[in-house]
Amino acid sequence: MVSAILGTLAFPAAPARAQTYDPRYPVCLQVYQGFVDYYFECGYTSMAQCQMSASGRSASCVVNPYYAGPKGKRSKKRTQN
Repeated sequence: MVSAILGTLAFPAAPARAQTYDPRYPVCLQVYQGFVDYYFECGYTSMAQCQMSASGRSASCVVNPYYAGPKGKRSKKRTQN
C-alpha cells in the first residue's frame, strides 16, 4: 500500500495539453519558433488565405484534420411509404 502511494507521488501525471486545432476552420497555419517548437493558428477558411499569412514567415499551412465541416441543412423532402 505504501509503495503504491510513493509510486504515485514519484511519477505525477503530465499536464494535459489543450486542443491544438480549432474544429471551426478547415485550414491552420503552423508557425515554427524553433527546431521542434511550433504552434498552430487555426482561423483560415482557405489555403490561399493561410498562405498569404504564412508568406515571409517561418510557417506553413496544413489541412485541419479535426475540421467539423459546415452544418448541413435538413432536406424537406419526405420519404414515401
